[in-house]
Amino acid sequence: MHKLQRADYLVFFVYFIVVSAYGYYVYRKKKSFTIDSKDFFLAEGSLTWWAIGASLIASNISAEHFIGMSGSGYALGLAISTYEWMAAATLLIVAIFILPIYLRNKIFTMPQFLARRYNQQVSTLMAVFWLLVYVFVNLTSIIYLGALAITSISDISFGWSIACLALFSIIVTLGGMKVIGYTDVIQVLVLIVGGLVTTYLALTLLSGHFGYGNNILKGLSILRKEAPDHFHMIFHKGNPYYKDLPGLSVVIGGMWINNLAYWGCNQYIIQRALGANLKTARSGLLFAAFLKLLVPVIVVLPGITMFVLHKNGMFQNEMMPDGVIKPDHAYPTLMNLLPPGLKGVAFAALTAAVVASLAGKANSISTIFSLDIYKKYFNKEASEKQLVGIGKWVVIVAMGIAALIAPALKNLDQAYQFIQEYVGFISPGVLAIFLLGFFWKRTTAAAALIGSLLTIPVSAILKFLPVWTNGIFPDYPFLDRMTITFVIIVFIMIGISLFRTSSPDKSHTIIIDKKDFRVSHAFILGSVIIMGILAGLYTVFW
Repeated sequence: MHKLQRADYLVFFVYFIVVSAYGYYVYRKKKSFTIDSKDFFLAEGSLTWWAIGASLIASNISAEHFIGMSGSGYALGLAISTYEWMAAATLLIVAIFILPIYLRNKIFTMPQFLARRYNQQVSTLMAVFWLLVYVFVNLTSIIYLGALAITSISDISFGWSIACLALFSIIVTLGGMKVIGYTDVIQVLVLIVGGLVTTYLALTLLSGHFGYGNNILKGLSILRKEAPDHFHMIFHKGNPYYKDLPGLSVVIGGMWINNLAYWGCNQYIIQRALGANLKTARSGLLFAAFLKLLVPVIVVLPGITMFVLHKNGMFQNEMMPDGVIKPDHAYPTLMNLLPPGLKGVAFAALTAAVVASLAGKANSISTIFSLDIYKKYFNKEASEKQLVGIGKWVVIVAMGIAALIAPALKNLDQAYQFIQEYVGFISPGVLAIFLLGFFWKRTTAAAALIGSLLTIPVSAILKFLPVWTNGIFPDYPFLDRMTITFVIIVFIMIGISLFRTSSPDKSHTIIIDKKDFRVSHAFILGSVIIMGILAGLYTVFW
């Protein structure tokens, strides 16, 4: 039945009240002692390791995962999980080598790092890039996918779904990072429980369809038997989806560029850890890495299950509403099968994922604009209260713009791949600028400026050159384009830096203390466990 029942609305109402009441409690407690901009944007010193880890995952997991990644699981199979599992390894690298540099240099925003390491031109240019991507790609796609899911399982119209998601997210975001961080703990708990409920339903439905009753383990074995091509992590060139996940590039190429740029140089992700001390922040990233291992279980497996069920004659109308298979309809179709009450849990989980991610992105948009645009160019003498006020208005405006644009994405079949590809237009240049800025003192501001200006044109040329030349030039998969773009930008930046005529400006160096790279025995143990699990997964499903 394509609508929520009274029990579902009751469950969702309880979720809404709990999140709102807890957020209000945290806000009132915080408001009693400060109105500082660092507290609003970073929750400086207030988040525990488990709150940081939960907030990282809550901000990361959204409708693009529940709807988009599940849809890609339907189409591609388990291989799409590489985004999650490689992210777990990436978080360890960021925790060991990148996070300490930010904290040692008291970096609060990514543009601030670029201004300190290079100059204001580089900082402002990249700040504008990030704001455009966050608003027009990230916020827009998440609102669209969330609204798509809501309309698929309820009587709420697409327009009202967008409006409600935007409004709920604004309410959470206006409380500041501390409210976001601690409410994210509830959001993560809800989305994991709701996600596991949906996965349980999918596997028992599959098992029952083949005459084995509600046997989850049998459902898993049926998946492997009925869709063997959906259980390979590494695609060969003959695979129809090779362009989405091009072979070894997912473990030694473009996937690393994608993940390192996302987890190490991305304001709305790393921002959660910038207000804590190194030990707490590092523990938070380790906790997030463990949670990333679980994500494919709650989003990818349901997509593969829907593929098998559809192949065996079920959900023909739901998956082919226009006579064409729509992978992104897989998860909403599955949610419709949940009984009253449990559908409310899944609905709350989806809403939690969407709202948490929207709040995180909106807070980062607010942070970058307020600290790196408004304070530098519009009001250098802005008070703390003014910065917080401007930050709140930016949240409202950004969410409003995204809500207006979201309906334009209705023609997408796999929104997750759309997001990855177009965010990937700037990721190679961002990573090149940051890595050389971290670890090569000779990198100049001129090199960084040229690198930032070239990243989008080089990515666009590699994407559209085969079309412009009627296929004379190879049509590279987008992960390979990221690798090529990264290498080109790095070589250009190195060349420009080597040919500089003046000595390095010591005022633009970053402090690096090698002692900060040392980790605790507990962190080493956790890292070994994570890498062991990853090695096992890639060995079994290669």
